[in-house]
Amino acid sequence: MTIIMNALKKIDKMVFAALKALTVTLFVLLSLLVAANVVVRFVPVVSLHWFDEIVEMLYAYLIFYGAAVLWITREHFSVGDWIGATFLKGSTGRHLYRAILEALGLVFAAVFFYYSLRLAILAQDVTNVFAIPKRVLYACMPVAGAIMVVYSVRNIVVELIRIGNPKEGGT
Repeated sequence: MTIIMNALKKIDKMVFAALKALTVTLFVLLSLLVAANVVVRFVPVVSLHWFDEIVEMLYAYLIFYGAAVLWITREHFSVGDWIGATFLKGSTGRHLYRAILEALGLVFAAVFFYYSLRLAILAQDVTNVFAIPKRVLYACMPVAGAIMVVYSVRNIVVELIRIGNPKEGGT
């Protein structure tokens, strides 16, 4: 069991590092493109007629992969744990409450995954300048949704393990 847990932790670190590096890279690319667009508006030396579709794709990937990073680290927007901290003093009730919240998050992530995958599969059109299939643009959504589903399941399992043994089941 320890070998499996160590392997899962290593995979977890690799996924997190890859997504974090990807989001930082996307942000830098977007910053450079926006800066170039501003410069070209004042000094029109080249045409950036392709700017909109590339920025649209980079923003989409940044937003959805960034959301997956936040989902992994549980740093996404939430109302916090004020209910669990205020009303559920015992560890069993608090972990059960967190497992229920994670289950609700899992429902959201599963619905998001299903419909974004459907959108990506059914997309037939292409972008105007580079003729990039829109399914490439939409591909980041089901990938991010799948990551969210996996980590929601992980978080539910961790909370359920903590109900039985509060010292087990690290995040």
